[in-house]
Amino acid sequence: MPQRTKKLPLTALTGMALALPALVLGGTPAASAAAPAGAVAPSARVRASAPGLDDPHMKDIAMRLVCSAENSSLEWRRFFAYIEPYDDGRGYTGGIIGFTSRTGDMLELVENYTRARPGNPLAAFLPALRRAKGSDSHAGLGKPFEEAWREAARDTAFQQAQEDLRDRMYFDPAFQQAKADGLRALGQFVYYDAIVMHGPGGDEDSFGGIRKSALAKARPPSRGGDERAYLNAFLDARKKVMKKEEAHSDTSRVDTAQRVFLDNGNFDLRPPLKWKVYGDSYRIDE
Repeated sequence: MPQRTKKLPLTALTGMALALPALVLGGTPAASAAAPAGAVAPSARVRASAPGLDDPHMKDIAMRLVCSAENSSLEWRRFFAYIEPYDDGRGYTGGIIGFTSRTGDMLELVENYTRARPGNPLAAFLPALRRAKGSDSHAGLGKPFEEAWREAARDTAFQQAQEDLRDRMYFDPAFQQAKADGLRALGQFVYYDAIVMHGPGGDEDSFGGIRKSALAKARPPSRGGDERAYLNAFLDARKKVMKKEEAHSDTSRVDTAQRVFLDNGNFDLRPPLKWKVYGDSYRIDE
């Protein structure tokens, strides 16, 4: 069974736009004095030639990898219409990365969509979503809300609203932090998958807390550390957080997916990619 996204409590999401940039404090060390002025290390040339997750094809690969863990599928675009009233304390979960009614990102999604498309099928549920924010309540939602969500998902404006909010709240902050830490495509994906499940923020069970735990064990490449050692420390820290919650106690998305790519030294996340999640096998050939 796929395990749906854990998002932060509402209070942890507040000020999110400031939280992740603040994680970079401590800075990137200056270039080594031993390097001749203007010299570019061979490894730097290799890294510059390999695309990161800001490349559209690489971003699509990242979305397929996340979808394998979130929805047991590689066809992530099918899940614009996904909506489920899980009994997991998060209220409703829906969309391509699991927006939830409790944390408020689902409310923000519908508000954004309504600004773009007034009178849409979901607009009538805005009062109920506002009341549900911060709780697991389904009051005022139910089957009519689910039907309206699926109807809205046929509208390209709603699909675009989901992609835009995904980028602003999750993908872009994760990618920017990974770049600041000197990580290549694999590390960028590791950060993105973590922020999708655990949410942004600084508490110990969020992305910021996981990163802080990793930094206590290893230095990222931007601080002169070994990329493999740092990513192993990050994945170790993430597994500890996952095991705290029953819904995320299956850590196969780390053990038989991300750790496989890392053990293979595939820092650029180049296909072919083969992995397993919850015992199911997947592959991306190009």
